[in-house]
Amino acid sequence: MVKRLVLASPRGYCAGVERAVEIVERALELHGPPVYVRKQIVHNAHVVRDFEQRGAIFVESEDEVPHGATLVLSAHGVAPRVHANARSRKLETIDATCPLVSKVHAEARRFAARGFTLFLVGHAGHEEVEGTMGEAPDSILLVETCADAERIQPPQTERLAYITQTTLSVDDTREIVDVLRRRFPEIQASKKEDICYATTNRQRAVKRLLGGIDLLLVVGSRNSSNSNRLVEVARARGVDAHLIDDESQIEDAWLEGIETVGVTSGASAPDSLVQRVVAWFRERGVTEVDELEAPSENVFFALPVALRARSKMRAVPPGRAVRREAASSVAPVSHPIRALPASWPRIRPSPPGDEPHSETNS
Repeated sequence: MVKRLVLASPRGYCAGVERAVEIVERALELHGPPVYVRKQIVHNAHVVRDFEQRGAIFVESEDEVPHGATLVLSAHGVAPRVHANARSRKLETIDATCPLVSKVHAEARRFAARGFTLFLVGHAGHEEVEGTMGEAPDSILLVETCADAERIQPPQTERLAYITQTTLSVDDTREIVDVLRRRFPEIQASKKEDICYATTNRQRAVKRLLGGIDLLLVVGSRNSSNSNRLVEVARARGVDAHLIDDESQIEDAWLEGIETVGVTSGASAPDSLVQRVVAWFRERGVTEVDELEAPSENVFFALPVALRARSKMRAVPPGRAVRREAASSVAPVSHPIRALPASWPRIRPSPPGDEPHSETNS
């Protein structure tokens, strides 16, 4: 019988997702529906359904958008050909690409312009990978696994570099990069880590939880890369874990013989969904709900200039309107969530380098 919940911190929305969500919010306010969005603005089914109900139309390609309409590009980034095609269709394009993804795009262009062959560590078919490879398709080779890294043969070995998708497993990526460095000792990399601060922090937060929980629930959608990686982090360390869109997907069989459940969420999941999971357990008699303390993430990404200058919305800090709405949807409870110190005892020791860290403005 479940007696206790422990919430990971940090969890949920990152700065890039907050920015992307607010871009669609303000585009709808400024232009009115319909506003077209290429692909899912962020990989969360609840966020997409909410925007659909408010007049956003999600399309697979800019070719589906009527000439002259407003188009928002998703947080995952696009290849240059998408921008060119949107211009040819005279679309009013608003780019919601996460600035950290844009940084990886810039690195790809910079290395390719200098004659480098690049290894892109990432997952085939992911929108971010497709966008990054589109920056220099003749210069980038995709590496998904250690086995790929062992057998890949670049066309030349004098100028090699690697870049990575921003939402990967920190541990798996380290292993792949180690293989590339062993095979190609002169390989270069960007000066700053490509895996984003939010991905790293949420994986570290899960590792901190694992010492004192029997089961981990990750709130996030199936197509969310960073949410899937949180499940993998737990399972790799011997803790059962499941990915759920919301509380309706919790299965009673998972909870048999379980006393302590950890809960976290991917970077594209609103925290209101986590609070719904908490409420689900409270309705079943769980009164002990704790949250691990962690340094705050002081990261802010400005909106596009056009939206900042022309928006009619009342002035609030970016993301705060979304967060307020999410918080207000949860009824107050008689048993408050308690904060656990960062030194919360661990049963399973965390590997070196997994201590939480505070991220500064990017």
